[in-house]
Amino acid sequence: MGNLRDEEQVVCWVQALLKDRRAGARALGARAQRKVEAVRLDRARVAALFELRARHFARGCRVIAGVDEVGVGPLAGPVVAAAVALPEEVDLPGLDDSKKVSPSDRERLALAIRDQALGVALGEVSAVEIDRMNIYRAGLEAMRRASMALADRVKVEHFMVDARTIPDIGIPQTPLVHGDAIDGSIAAASIVAKVYRDNLLRQLGAEYPGYGLGRNMGYGTPEHMSALARLGASPAHRQSFAPVAAAMGR
Repeated sequence: MGNLRDEEQVVCWVQALLKDRRAGARALGARAQRKVEAVRLDRARVAALFELRARHFARGCRVIAGVDEVGVGPLAGPVVAAAVALPEEVDLPGLDDSKKVSPSDRERLALAIRDQALGVALGEVSAVEIDRMNIYRAGLEAMRRASMALADRVKVEHFMVDARTIPDIGIPQTPLVHGDAIDGSIAAASIVAKVYRDNLLRQLGAEYPGYGLGRNMGYGTPEHMSALARLGASPAHRQSFAPVAAAMGR
């Protein structure tokens, strides 16, 4: 249902089916009615994700961006953050925390987010940098890089950030615990970052075969741990992480 007129037409069609004398038509109408209701509930849920952002718009902010990072826990690959500035009106059915969205829906949403966004930027911190600065600081640095890259392209007036306060950005920000589950801008950033990082890990999986990186996304699955014991660490691995260090005999 793309717009109000389309929705009204669908509702009329469903009502006609429900009144049909044929049992098959009524059954079809009942199924369609459930789908219509599911769409309405999802629309209301997604709208609620933007309520906090709406308060900032009401105070005069014109460009508000969400920031989130992914890839803190894996044993291999970079930590990646995305910063996403969405317009006041968006159409993103199914938007949610990236961890709650199926891979196919994440791909669909990432394309829709990029298509509708005022601006999107990514920040990446490599495994080598993670080993040098530790994963906590690396996550913040990825967020800082994404935020600054977006601010260079779009005049961001406020950042909504998942759980943390980003250092040294000079732009007002609101940290939100579980932000990717309660704020639409942060959820959008989590999806863009997740899709980007997953694609990157597939490339690393082809570059460093044997670890299953394109399947496990760098996490310590049994397949991955077995490969580490057998092959040792690759250049994509975070050598400061205990399981990787153990595989290297440290």
